[in-house]
Amino acid sequence: MRVLLLSAASDAGSMTPLPLGLACVAQSAETSGHEVQLVNMSADADWEKGVRSSVEQFSPEVIGLSVRNIDDQNMQSPRFFLDSLRSVVSACRKHSSAPVVLGGAGFSIFPASALEYLGGDFGIGGEGEGAFPALLSWLQHERQAAVPPSTYFPNASQTPAEFNRDLDSFPMPQPRLWLNFPSGQEQRIPVQTRRGCPLDCSYCSTSAIEGRPVRLRSADSVVRWLAMLREKGFRHFHFVDNTFNLPPHYAKELCRKLIEAELGLEWWAIIYPKWVDATLAELMAKAGCSLVSLGFESGSDAILPQLNKHFTCAEVSAISKVLAAVGIKRNGFLLLGGPQETRATVEESLEFAEGLHLDALKITAGIRIYPGTRLASSAIAEGLIRPEDSLLFPRFYMAQAVRDWLPERVAGCSFGDVLPSTRS
Repeated sequence: MRVLLLSAASDAGSMTPLPLGLACVAQSAETSGHEVQLVNMSADADWEKGVRSSVEQFSPEVIGLSVRNIDDQNMQSPRFFLDSLRSVVSACRKHSSAPVVLGGAGFSIFPASALEYLGGDFGIGGEGEGAFPALLSWLQHERQAAVPPSTYFPNASQTPAEFNRDLDSFPMPQPRLWLNFPSGQEQRIPVQTRRGCPLDCSYCSTSAIEGRPVRLRSADSVVRWLAMLREKGFRHFHFVDNTFNLPPHYAKELCRKLIEAELGLEWWAIIYPKWVDATLAELMAKAGCSLVSLGFESGSDAILPQLNKHFTCAEVSAISKVLAAVGIKRNGFLLLGGPQETRATVEESLEFAEGLHLDALKITAGIRIYPGTRLASSAIAEGLIRPEDSLLFPRFYMAQAVRDWLPERVAGCSFGDVLPSTRS
């Protein structure tokens, strides 16, 4: 089948993000024997013109649309992205009779309500490398083949979610499918080496997207893929794994193999501030890591358990020093306003963050509520939302004790290199 895959970056800034997830789906569909074209449309593009041009040139039999984010998670002035994506679906309807399949991280958090709101024909919840080719086969055989897994239908029915434990069975995307940005424009290439997270932070939706068990690509396969991209001229990467250091033995193995390969890469990673020793920090630096994002979210030992964090402020401080000692820059994040937050705990967090001497700090006031999370349960118990609310339209948690004070307090921060903005 001819398959047109669209990425419409309604949430992009000045540079269109590279659609790694959609590229993985594209590669799997191509490997399964389908003819695939991936189009990455920038936020300022004429999307209807782009859809019309792609449809006229390619005549797709199926169109897939990636839904990365639902909104910008900004309580003070929230931006809802699905209206612009709905216009993309409308353009697909206008110029093609091909069924429209929705998927992506944002879609996977709200599969039923997003499918209804956007008006798609089908949706894939969770990872798409296995489910999407199965859906294509089902359509190709006039819906007489096995019903595909992880699929949502407009009549509110769905098939059971399926997460493949063997990530190496999914091919990693070739650069010709998705790394076709203009020459001279250098972008940081996203890399995902593992999926799933068992940590259950109170506000986090990762388990809805990737499942809880941690599933790993072999370090050898990752290094081979990076070596291939390095040969194509790419050097700057961003490991988008939610926790690069989990499990620690895998992180060390991957770093050792990167060092042995002598690829000369420069990369960023996201670190959960626990299970980082001097050995891992040294290996990361030698392997090319130049910057990490430290997701500590609070600098108050009273609040960390409320966020279901499994570390202490002392551990965050120690790990920050270990990383700084090997020359790795550190960005920090504060997520303020959650359950039991008070003015005193906010001030404690701000003082703690200042003492870390980070290279940058992003502060979020108010926490986006996602379905199925502990934060959602707290919000229901407090009467802030109802159990039947889909939460597709953004709702936020802000502790009553700081509701009228926190946004102004955060806006007034002036210490260090503080960037009051939304974590995305």
